[in-house]
Amino acid sequence: LYLTSKSSHHILGSHYPPENPHFHSLTNCKAAAIAAMAAHIFTTTPSHLALSFPSSTNPSNPPVLLSSFRGVSLKLPRQSLSLAATIPKKPFSVFAVTKKAVAVLKGNSEVEGVVTLTQENDGPTTVNVRITGLTPGPHGFHLHEYGDTTNGCMSTGPHFNPNNMTHGAPEDEVRHAGDLGNIIANADGVAEATIVDNQIPLSGPNAVVGRAFVVHELEDDLGKGNYLACNSSSCFSRKLPSKVAEGRVM
Repeated sequence: LYLTSKSSHHILGSHYPPENPHFHSLTNCKAAAIAAMAAHIFTTTPSHLALSFPSSTNPSNPPVLLSSFRGVSLKLPRQSLSLAATIPKKPFSVFAVTKKAVAVLKGNSEVEGVVTLTQENDGPTTVNVRITGLTPGPHGFHLHEYGDTTNGCMSTGPHFNPNNMTHGAPEDEVRHAGDLGNIIANADGVAEATIVDNQIPLSGPNAVVGRAFVVHELEDDLGKGNYLACNSSSCFSRKLPSKVAEGRVM
């Protein structure tokens, strides 16, 4: 970075002999970068802080840019020019996994319905229920251990209970994983509900795929009474409300 006039050569206001070979070597790529850096420093430095290039006659020791701050010098090594190109770049991708399952419920009468399940990644499972042909009012709604629907509750087994808990409400800390409470049928016999639960995943060792949903004729007492107080070992020894529809999760 220099200015040329008929009378003299200047570098940032300082005289510099034009015959110095190292001065002309600053026209290469490396020197151009140093000159740009020097110009930047100069424009942001108070005017009384002079910058100078000391002369050197040793070819193996080219001049460096010195500031008026004692002991401070500016060197720009060649490898720094390619620093940005050598920084490794790692790809970063995020994929959302949505899992879905469905159970078609069919009873011995006019009761029928569909249950769809959706799970995003490892989050809770959303269960959407729509069942028609029910008597108006509440009906127990559970996930049972087995997907065999050939003989009602005898073939679907007890409530799904991988943690060996006692019967309870869906919001209870102690409950069967299959305890999903009650669904309410309106005056037309249609029950619609959305249940969000974190104990019925669609994948993993406790996956619900291949098990069965059962809609009972009567209301679930949520573990507060006698007729539905069952767990995995005593489900068949107590009186259960009869089922009206069931369906295997697929």
